[in-house]
Amino acid sequence: MSGIHNLHDFNCGLKAYKKDVVKTIEVYGEMHRYIPVIAKWAGFSNIQEQVVQHYPRKYGKTKFGPGRFIKGFLDLMSIVFVGKFGKRPMHFFGPVGVLSFIIGFFITIYLIADKLISIANGTVYRNVTDQPLFYLSLLAIMIGTQLFLTGFIAELVSRNSSERNKYHIERVI
Repeated sequence: MSGIHNLHDFNCGLKAYKKDVVKTIEVYGEMHRYIPVIAKWAGFSNIQEQVVQHYPRKYGKTKFGPGRFIKGFLDLMSIVFVGKFGKRPMHFFGPVGVLSFIIGFFITIYLIADKLISIANGTVYRNVTDQPLFYLSLLAIMIGTQLFLTGFIAELVSRNSSERNKYHIERVI
């Protein structure tokens, strides 16, 4: 079976890789599970799965538990994020930040307009700063600004990275 879509047993203890793969990719934490995916992203297309016979454990205890599951899940999230947004972080942080900012901004405008309309009509009104919704809207504006700026800074860092346009060259003709 070839192709990354056919891989399913990422936790098998038996793995074999060519030297080029090992020297090209970067693996840390619990990411050894995801080497086939990382290798695929690095341009290695001949990824195959071999069926192996699994035997019951004779000695020792499993090291798999909640801690290892959490680390594996966090590494999976890192792999997904870096794979999708590693070279374009603004595409992740930008829309979420802008949406949060716009929601907070329009809620603030609504609260101010509501107060001004109440004053113009001579009806009872609450001060904008006396309403909890005002503070939630300010929070949304601040979070939106921070997310947008995080995306912007991450984009600058990504574009200035020496690894950005680094390619694995199999051979020079």
